[in-house]
Amino acid sequence: MAGRSSRERGYALYLIPGVLASLAVIVVPLVMTVYVSFTKWTGVGDPRWVGFDNYTRLFGDTLFWQSFGNIGLLVFAMAVIPTLLGLVLAAVLFDYVGKRFGDRWAGLFRSGYYLPQVIPVAVTGIIWSWILHPGYGALNRILEAVGLGGLARNWLGDPDYALYSVMLVMIWFQIGYPVVMFMSGLSRIDPSLYEAADLDGATWWQRFRKITVYMIRPEFYVVLITTTIAALKIFGQVFVLTKGGPSNATLVPSYFAYKNFFEKAQVGYGSAISTVLTVLIVVLAFLFLRLQHRSEELR
Repeated sequence: MAGRSSRERGYALYLIPGVLASLAVIVVPLVMTVYVSFTKWTGVGDPRWVGFDNYTRLFGDTLFWQSFGNIGLLVFAMAVIPTLLGLVLAAVLFDYVGKRFGDRWAGLFRSGYYLPQVIPVAVTGIIWSWILHPGYGALNRILEAVGLGGLARNWLGDPDYALYSVMLVMIWFQIGYPVVMFMSGLSRIDPSLYEAADLDGATWWQRFRKITVYMIRPEFYVVLITTTIAALKIFGQVFVLTKGGPSNATLVPSYFAYKNFFEKAQVGYGSAISTVLTVLIVVLAFLFLRLQHRSEELR
């Protein structure tokens, strides 16, 4: 026992750098942000304590609620749709492409879907800005070339279309992550389960619903929670594509906080926005984890 305790203390030494880094990068900034959210501060001089004034103003701010309405649609585009499409694509690549054409082709498609995840956000934003440009953009040029010029739009400059255009870009950007995660989950399913289903005359869809979806539920929860958090935190793509415009049509909470921090020098108000967003993310993560834990207990 003494030797074991000594080894555990030795292992604990290796945790110290990570703990210190977490304190410096996560805990201290979070505490400071919460504190500043109760003050009025321009970023220069001493903050002035104002209590809950920033939160009172926040919950009465129509732009704040508009940003949360927009983020709700982006959660649908970044979490719900990619998770469902990724599940189907992973099953097709694993069950059909991999078995008929070989794992190399399945891996090639998987890498292609995942490629947007490894391209810098600024690069993908600039590329899609070119594609969706109203004048020389590839999308409008293609529509004109096939005789559908009447459908050409200012995709990122029209308030009626800007948010939906960003949603489509985010579906393209996000779909590779669920595909990779689900294909990894599919690889651990016992093939005898599929063989037994085939002997019983089950169709592909029945196998998919009864075996695939059931067996990869852990990956399903991981994908759903991580993509939801990523959607709630989205900033870079909106900053590059639209900067929250036009007319705040694509404004999201993180960019709303950024504008108050750096453009309006209302650091206390921006901190209040960030604090509310952080609380929302923590609550949703807790609910997802509880749901996953309950689901595992019922298995």
